[in-house]
Amino acid sequence: MDIKPSYGLFVNGEWVDGEVRNKTVNPANEEVLAEVAWATESEVDSAVRAARTAYEQVWSKMPGRDRAKYLFRIARIIQERARELAVLESLDNGKPIRESRDVDVPLVAAHFFYYAGWADKLGYAGFGPDPRPIGVAGQVIPWNFPLLMLAWKIAPALAAGNTVVLKPAETTPLTALVFAEICQEADLPPGVVNIVTGAGETGHALVSHPGVDKVAFTGSTEVGRAIARAVAGTRKKVTLELGGKAANIVFEDAPIDQAVEGIVNGIFFNQGHVCCAGSRLLVQESVYDEVLAALKRRMALLRVGDPLDKNTDIGAINSAAQLERIRTLSEIGSEEGAERWSPRASCRSAVSGSPRRSSRA
Repeated sequence: MDIKPSYGLFVNGEWVDGEVRNKTVNPANEEVLAEVAWATESEVDSAVRAARTAYEQVWSKMPGRDRAKYLFRIARIIQERARELAVLESLDNGKPIRESRDVDVPLVAAHFFYYAGWADKLGYAGFGPDPRPIGVAGQVIPWNFPLLMLAWKIAPALAAGNTVVLKPAETTPLTALVFAEICQEADLPPGVVNIVTGAGETGHALVSHPGVDKVAFTGSTEVGRAIARAVAGTRKKVTLELGGKAANIVFEDAPIDQAVEGIVNGIFFNQGHVCCAGSRLLVQESVYDEVLAALKRRMALLRVGDPLDKNTDIGAINSAAQLERIRTLSEIGSEEGAERWSPRASCRSAVSGSPRRSSRA
């Protein structure tokens, strides 16, 4: 990976130096990866204005078949740079390279291919014979699937004729910034995609901007509520995909080994940072001991270590702040009477071979 020492904001097809800068780190060893600009309110305003101009003058007027050509081009470049993107995702996020290489990045390319195919067929999608785009989409995504969340947000918006201002999570901005390079490489018209990096203040400036027609947010319920309050009384359309976990339920007639495999895959995939990770396990009393024993056996086989090791099952928690939150919740569980259990396994550091604070699951 050739990571630049510093990244700016991507506005109107060009890189812009930001007034405020912060660092993004590798959570496996806490080494600084790059310095990244954090957009201020005025810089967000510039990005929204660029998106509006591109929407009104170019993108919304472009035939769907022509928009599709750009999306196909982006998808092919993602495939060509797949290894680079996978490594960068694991470095910046902490997820195992096996997941970013075999799951995330292939799905990113697939989404752009898929929506490229829809761009000239929107009249058959159930919205009437001549559906119209909404306008400028302000999109905010989380850190658990940085590049894949970007694809989920940007690809359909562009296919439908909208322009985008996207804010990635402050702890995982790098693949979004490389995606901006891909947009340049694909000769996407300036202003169609804008990337503004930053923390909560940047996100608030984006979703509350009067020039944004649609807000799309994936993240915590708490922030989702704040966004709903911020756009209340406006004409903005809003899509919220908020945090929430499902229960795993095992009855006595279940194939226990298969059930346990599904439970472990759901809980520990991406270090458990997925919307489908079961936060509760409900087991019929007659098979409780059997399920618990099988679960412990399976957990003892999980390999914790360097995210760039293809044999690693569980990489690094995304940030020290997230790790502290996990520890706090675990302590609360213990105080409320839960019995803590951990397999007797070593925890390898990405660098030294010794346990490191932020690489423990």
